[in-house]
Amino acid sequence: MKTTFFAGAGLLLTVSAGALAQSPPSINAAPPPQPPVAQTVPPPAAADMQAVLDAMVTLGAKPIEMLTPVEARLQPTATDAARTVMRKQGLSTAPDPAVTTQDLAYGADDMQYARIYKPVAAAGAAALPIIVYYHGGGFVIADVNVYDPTPRFLSKQLNAIVVSVEYRHAPEAKFPAQHDDAAAAYRWVLDNAAAWGGDTAKIALAGESAGGNLAVATAIFARDNRLTAPVHILAVYPIANSDMMLPSKQDSAKAKPLNTPMLNWFGYYYSRTKADQMDPRVNLVRANLRGLPPTTIVNAQIDPLRSDGETLENAMRAAGDRVERRTFEGVTHEFFGMGKVVRGAYDAELYAVDRLKTAFGIPRQ
Repeated sequence: MKTTFFAGAGLLLTVSAGALAQSPPSINAAPPPQPPVAQTVPPPAAADMQAVLDAMVTLGAKPIEMLTPVEARLQPTATDAARTVMRKQGLSTAPDPAVTTQDLAYGADDMQYARIYKPVAAAGAAALPIIVYYHGGGFVIADVNVYDPTPRFLSKQLNAIVVSVEYRHAPEAKFPAQHDDAAAAYRWVLDNAAAWGGDTAKIALAGESAGGNLAVATAIFARDNRLTAPVHILAVYPIANSDMMLPSKQDSAKAKPLNTPMLNWFGYYYSRTKADQMDPRVNLVRANLRGLPPTTIVNAQIDPLRSDGETLENAMRAAGDRVERRTFEGVTHEFFGMGKVVRGAYDAELYAVDRLKTAFGIPRQ
């Protein structure tokens, strides 16, 4: 069996499926051979976004698609780069003390825990909105520490409890472990939110990248299992379409910090077989999307996952769902959460907050 890839200049190349066999469950498993990708130059980033990308180079970040999982997990992250820029601008990188955190287990595995963010101003309050948040990292890398900025920001801005879910990573635990953990954590939050001062009648799902995928997939799980439905989904540059020929996987094939070869790398490690990447929990555009809550999709212009968001929006509209999507110009994957140093991120964060305020019935000031 052969798989076809676009190699630029209208040329189609093929590689044997054997070269793309999925990885063993080892964090030291060698990276897969990378298929040819479109040799296009991505659009230029805005100056403030480029400063973050330049900081990643300064920090010594290596191409993740060339690394083993354990090596990739030790790489400087986009969050590290944003903090480097913040320090250069004289801004504090300390966590905002207006929000407190507590780590609690929702399962027996060491990775099955959640970080609960709560605004100090809401101490002792009841009936707070709740956001269950899933971090990104392609189901392989990153954790709740790397993705601290978004849940902390949402908690403060919305006076809400945000539950940032850690989950088992691939390749140690392959698909569908991450989706199973996301669903288990959602059940756990429903069972325990009242004890934290939360109101499960005002619960939303949110996530970035792989976490954006988990947010939508968990909403589907809640619908199918007749659990309390979230009032809103916030999916930031979600993984949603396994088609490697989508426009953004060509025009942003060489983008940073996420490129198209990295998408192949993540798929190699998280899936058991190539068929897993077509499962509707991953390939959301082929899922039954009917009856999902209102959804906000945030995309970056310079991102191979931009078309995932576009096609997910179309699929949700076709299913009769209410969905709104915005693509922010001049920014890249991972820009969300960088609002202190990237104007596009600031605008996207306020947009997301505004959408969640509407969902929670919070008056605008």
